[in-house]
Amino acid sequence: MLKTIKALMMGASLAVIAGHALSAELTVWDWKSGDPATASYYQKAKELFEAKHPDVTVNYVMQPNDQYYTLLGTALSSNSGPDLFLMNGGAQAKARFPALVKLDDKVADIKADLVGWEEFSDASGVYAIPLSIQGFVVYYNKKLYQDAGLDPANPPKTWADLSKMCEAIKTKGEVPCFAMGNKEGFGIEFWFSALAATQWTALEQADFAAGKVKWSSEPVKSILQAWVDANKSGWFPQGANSTSKFMDEYEGFMRGEAANTIGLISDVAHWKQFDEFLGPENDGVYIMPSPKVASDKTEGQPKFPLSGGIGYGVNKASPNVDLALEFAKVLASAEPAQIFFNDAGAISSNSKIDTKGVKSPAGLEILGWMASSGAPTAHTNSSAKELEEIHRVSQLLLNGETTVDEAAARMDAVQAEAHK
Repeated sequence: MLKTIKALMMGASLAVIAGHALSAELTVWDWKSGDPATASYYQKAKELFEAKHPDVTVNYVMQPNDQYYTLLGTALSSNSGPDLFLMNGGAQAKARFPALVKLDDKVADIKADLVGWEEFSDASGVYAIPLSIQGFVVYYNKKLYQDAGLDPANPPKTWADLSKMCEAIKTKGEVPCFAMGNKEGFGIEFWFSALAATQWTALEQADFAAGKVKWSSEPVKSILQAWVDANKSGWFPQGANSTSKFMDEYEGFMRGEAANTIGLISDVAHWKQFDEFLGPENDGVYIMPSPKVASDKTEGQPKFPLSGGIGYGVNKASPNVDLALEFAKVLASAEPAQIFFNDAGAISSNSKIDTKGVKSPAGLEILGWMASSGAPTAHTNSSAKELEEIHRVSQLLLNGETTVDEAAARMDAVQAEAHK
């Protein structure tokens, strides 16, 4: 009896008194569950889990995307917060590992079915279950290309091609070359990883992730310089630092207010969504070239960033650890994951998902590239502190309030602190 009372005081999920199970509630944080495009996926996962656990209620709490990690950090720092929470793979997930349950011995039953574990693991183990695969490609409006005298069937393959295309769009004068939203600093993330994918060797990618390649080194600084040069050349619209990436940038692109945008391959701001607004006949896609090409690549063979996208971790402070883990597995399981792909276009980490029904030309091209053209997502392999700082620094660079050398020096200092 004393053990039962103690369990109740600690908030145990399904303590039993006189043979009657107590009800429990699982609180799940994300920034997606309220989106109509993903509603069917979240509802199916909830139905499957609650059918097996009729005394447990799943409560989704959708937080604002631009404040998500601030709110999550506040909750976790007080040793509370949700039972289960969504994270971006890489830096954002790894910064939360101390607050998460280590899963190594708890995911053996699903390990072989899922890909993308690297972005939710480190040398000490696995801390979250991958849900999707994510990457960055450039989408373009074929009609706007044609209006500018460009061949919509031949998007840029090299940086020279890209420059010529942007000059043609600029000469036409009706829309900017690239849509750009950098209000939260997210624009630089997409730009940075998209260029690094083609520009860096595999060794440079690994050394950057380990903090061995400084921001002031030529391979990194040249990407920051390209960011500044593109803006000076008029490739981005005025007010990029006042425009939210999600979803103001992409809504503008879908309205035909820009010729190109660096978008995602999975579940939002991607081929499925753009097909619906532009029409599949006008929704083009290509891999972002780079002004420099890595020594182990040749011009005309660009690669795109590809990695584990989002995943769920179990809060170490949760009184419902076992239930939360079980629900995380349901979220990544084949039945809801297939709905996530069918309805939202999310490319699942679950290898059992059937993608053969895709009819979108852009979607088919991306699925084909995934087999051979992927490279690390460089920005997610930096630290959370570096990500936070580059968000701020990127805005200063666009505004002309700092130089590339000053920005790189500042980033070097943050990197050194992060890798102590």
